[in-house]
Amino acid sequence: MERFTLELQVALIGGILALIYVAYLVARLNKVPKGTQRMIDIADSVHEGAMAFLKREYTTMVVVLAAIAILLGAFIHPLESVTFIIGAGVSAFAAWIGMNVSTASNVKACNIASKSFPRAFQVAISSGAVMGMCTVGMGIIGIVVIYLITPDLRLLVAYAFGSSLTALFLRCGGGIYTKSADVGADLVGKVEAGIPEDDPRNPATIADCVGDNVGDIAGMGSDLFESYVSAIIATMFLGAMLTPKHLLLPLMIAGVGIACSIVGALSIRVAEGAPDETFEQQTERVHKSMNRGIVIANGLMVVACYFIVTKFLGDLGVFWALLSGLLSGMIIGWSTLYYTDAKYGPVSGICKATETGASTVLIEGLAQGMYSTVVPVLAITTAMVVAYMTAGLYGIAIAGVGILGVLGVNLSCDCYGPIVDNAAGIAEMCEMDEIVRTRCDALDAVGNTTAAMGKGFAIGSAALASLAWLAAYYKAAHLETISLTEPKTMAGLFIGGLMVFLFSALTMQAVGRGGGAIVEEVRRQWREIPGLMEGTAKPDSAKCVDITTKGALKSMRLPGLLSVIVPAAVGLTLGLEALGALLAGALATGLLMALFMANAGGAWDNAKKYIEAGHMGGKGSDAHKSAVIADTVGDPFKDTSGPSLNILLKIVGKVALIMVPVLLTYWGVK
Repeated sequence: MERFTLELQVALIGGILALIYVAYLVARLNKVPKGTQRMIDIADSVHEGAMAFLKREYTTMVVVLAAIAILLGAFIHPLESVTFIIGAGVSAFAAWIGMNVSTASNVKACNIASKSFPRAFQVAISSGAVMGMCTVGMGIIGIVVIYLITPDLRLLVAYAFGSSLTALFLRCGGGIYTKSADVGADLVGKVEAGIPEDDPRNPATIADCVGDNVGDIAGMGSDLFESYVSAIIATMFLGAMLTPKHLLLPLMIAGVGIACSIVGALSIRVAEGAPDETFEQQTERVHKSMNRGIVIANGLMVVACYFIVTKFLGDLGVFWALLSGLLSGMIIGWSTLYYTDAKYGPVSGICKATETGASTVLIEGLAQGMYSTVVPVLAITTAMVVAYMTAGLYGIAIAGVGILGVLGVNLSCDCYGPIVDNAAGIAEMCEMDEIVRTRCDALDAVGNTTAAMGKGFAIGSAALASLAWLAAYYKAAHLETISLTEPKTMAGLFIGGLMVFLFSALTMQAVGRGGGAIVEEVRRQWREIPGLMEGTAKPDSAKCVDITTKGALKSMRLPGLLSVIVPAAVGLTLGLEALGALLAGALATGLLMALFMANAGGAWDNAKKYIEAGHMGGKGSDAHKSAVIADTVGDPFKDTSGPSLNILLKIVGKVALIMVPVLLTYWGVK
């Protein structure tokens, strides 16, 4: 086929390699034993709850997607409705695979921890890699196949829009689910009853474990799937206005990035340690192993991009734009680590504040969350300016591809977190030997840090992807500049910022309602089930899972409608310039709010875990109770509202771009 160029071949080969690697990992994981019947029963409950949530969410999602597909077909083009459904379906399928593997592997990691710390780590990181590699492999294959069938880039925009809707359901709905369960379990268990986390007497424990997978496997995977395809397609859209080489360059870079990610993932290994190895030594070795894999992948990516750009494009400016995006992602990750890791000053300050009560913990955490926006925003704005100066608007878009170039290995490390969190929970619920619980806790401690860094990385990538969509919209709408003295433009700017606050309020409130419902249900079971608190009766965990599932699906409707209806309404009532201003207002406000929420929540969480490790009085102390209260506020910050803003930032750009033909006709612009 004449159109099957080298760039497309490299991209397709990269996607196929990713799926082959997934098959290899799954085959290895299938050979790992699950452990005792008690462990298997708990793991089965988590798996069944997670898959039940996905099934109900997908059922709801199909209705919404069908309605939007009909509207796209009627008002835009029938083929756009087809690729919209494909984008949603591929993203949903990748999330389904990742959830299946993660909920099957948590018990295996727990079981193998009784024999070997490195082998337990390998099970967890391999399981995370399944989600990471499925995301990049399926995403890039979908783009290549659609482009080979027809070169109409508007169909690819619809493909990206479909993945956005799936991400909205899984990230927002999953975030509401997971934090409703987590907040409820913590408040009624740790604070009221004074029992440990993951105590089998707490009916909400299983729902909490389910939520870890729903929010941080399916939710995070679909979020970054959408960022990945968005960055590539937005760059292709702008590249089409330059040369065919510019158009296809992001596909080639993505294909090579997958190969670099696989090499990086294969280099993540931990050797057997000394028999008397401490908790801190175990976590340090795991950190170093993950960092080594990420550094190797990024180093290979930089070298590969230099040769690709110079050979196929002959424009070093594009390479510098790529490099600026890649470096900004690393800086955001390091900054997030500093503000959320207990080894550094911000979390230490929060821990110190626990000595004077919950109020001071909340105040200190809010302040540190605000401080934490400085470095990431400077990194993103620097990357944006460098990219624009070296390669124009196309440079801004290609910087987004740079930050996501080795997404496969980055997402693998992030999805490792909920798997080891579940493993630690299973170890506690099964009352396993101290050595097993210590090993699982060490793995979980690293997972907390990788999860926090992953959220920062996801926000940074969302910001650059959103900038690319903003640039693509301005080009498609024939807008060179907009005037901030024009009242309609200012109205659009303020409405864009307002959307962020409304979206955040709705999702925060949803977690509050869900957590309250869980508290009431657990109290009821403790009152009405004889012997439950004594440990002689079993809780009705399925009831808590059902409550959180129904609550999450009901609560996410309004935030979802907000992200689609508001930009469409602004475009039809205030015009093209106002819609462009809305995109800018949403991006500026949403980036700051997402960073603030994610980092404040992560800092509160790790302060609590630092105290639970035996510092400042340990579990049950007044300091611990204050930290738990702050953590329950931080839970929806870091796992619901903050991460869900990523989707909002990107989805409004796609809605705006898809509506351009309608708006140009409506406003009589030629």
